[in-house]
Amino acid sequence: MASSMISNTTIPPPTSDRSHRIKRKKKAQSKAQQAQEQQQRLQSHAKWRSQAQQQIYSSKLHQALSRVNLSGGPRRGKAVREAADRVLATAAKGRTRWSRAILTNRLRLKFRKQKRNHNQQKAVGPARSKKARFGVLRLKGKTLPAVQRKVKVLGRLVPGCRKEPLPVILEEAIDYIPALEMQVRAMAALADLLFGSSSSTVAGSSDGSGLPPPI
Repeated sequence: MASSMISNTTIPPPTSDRSHRIKRKKKAQSKAQQAQEQQQRLQSHAKWRSQAQQQIYSSKLHQALSRVNLSGGPRRGKAVREAADRVLATAAKGRTRWSRAILTNRLRLKFRKQKRNHNQQKAVGPARSKKARFGVLRLKGKTLPAVQRKVKVLGRLVPGCRKEPLPVILEEAIDYIPALEMQVRAMAALADLLFGSSSSTVAGSSDGSGLPPPI
């Protein structure tokens, strides 16, 4: 009788211990992944502040600017800015959202320009006048709290973060701002080098000999 009762009772499987082990393992993996991402971010921030990275960026920027038509009038500044941003995004190697947004935006603008030219060739007859639309989104933006407005502005400033949540925007901005600082330093040094060499050439040719003045 006792043996039949023992045989009929079922021993519950030790699922609680196994679930605890799985949770601990997932938690450890999550911590390790976060630590690795944090290390990568620190390395990326240090990379933008290094002199070697600035020299690499300066040389690539000089090569890119040599292929830009600098005699294009008012569009010259835009062409220089686009070339500088494109080289900066290439230096980031597409590891960040902002760098991928800059690179893909270039392709999107190129495709849009080709499509617009194609549509202009196909268009026949007078163009329709577009009616001014009432900006409902602009009114909604004015009614947002101050913090949300600032987050929205920051999302517009960082490429590829217009519709992203605040943690993503902050993470991208932490990497994007040092990259911009390095870009400014490199462009300032390159401008000083170019203007310095041009001024020395003009000063050398002012004496009629065409040679730089003796030291």
